[in-house]
Amino acid sequence: MSGANFFIREATPSDVDAILGLIIDLATYEKEPESVKATPELLKKNLFETPYAHALLAFSGSASEPGEAIGLALYFFNFSTWTGKPGLYLEDLFVKPEHRSLGVGKALFGELGHVAEEKGCARVDWSVLTWNTPSIEFYEKKLQAKPMTDWLGMRLEGDGISRLAEFRKD
Repeated sequence: MSGANFFIREATPSDVDAILGLIIDLATYEKEPESVKATPELLKKNLFETPYAHALLAFSGSASEPGEAIGLALYFFNFSTWTGKPGLYLEDLFVKPEHRSLGVGKALFGELGHVAEEKGCARVDWSVLTWNTPSIEFYEKKLQAKPMTDWLGMRLEGDGISRLAEFRKD
């Protein structure tokens, strides 16, 4: 996918530093830069060696003369027991502020839609911070996405995951 001043392609192992840079930019935008624990080694291992997730990158310029990485869509596949089909979960989508309103975010969603259709996904899901009004408006108005107001996200990390061992049946 390409536009007048940018193009999108699947990430490769050589893009790990650019991916990490965009993750840090996203965390800074979300006011949590200290929360980033990802390293180039972890990204290389978990995106390319054992691909638990996938990434699309938007670059300024053209495929023949690429510029800097300006956008990221990081996603993975889940499964719906109700539909009996896979789903695509968008973990993060970020476009550098100076490149917003140029169609980069829309183009990344367009590519995600292509991936979802190609893989036979029943749906595309993602979460958005409640304070991120510009993104919520974009999702609802431009994409016609519907908020999942009846669902509450839950999470376990670190020790919480370890505590699950208490419930194992030997």
